[in-house]
Amino acid sequence: MDKKEQIKMLQEDFKNARSILTAIGDETRQIILLVLMESDCKSGMRVGEITAKTHLSRPAVSHQLRILKDIGLVKMREEGTKNFYHIDASEELNALKKLVMDIEYLMKSSM
Repeated sequence: MDKKEQIKMLQEDFKNARSILTAIGDETRQIILLVLMESDCKSGMRVGEITAKTHLSRPAVSHQLRILKDIGLVKMREEGTKNFYHIDASEELNALKKLVMDIEYLMKSSM
């Protein structure tokens, strides 16, 4: 693969990873993700629990969770009237892994 094709592939990788890069680039969302990682991933956490651990307002947590949920990093499980949030980022992480691997490949081939 020549350098032009590699650059074109990287452009596509960046495009595919843009939403996750934007989401995890925000410090507030990083804090929420770290709190969710501390919890039992299968059972998840409610907004009130996340609010207590992050010291963010309930509306702020809900807003950030909606952004994370919209891009697929966080999933919600309903149990009656309660909503539990947990991380489920395998697909999104693959886009990041591909981007990093392709950057590494391009850097090695440029040497």
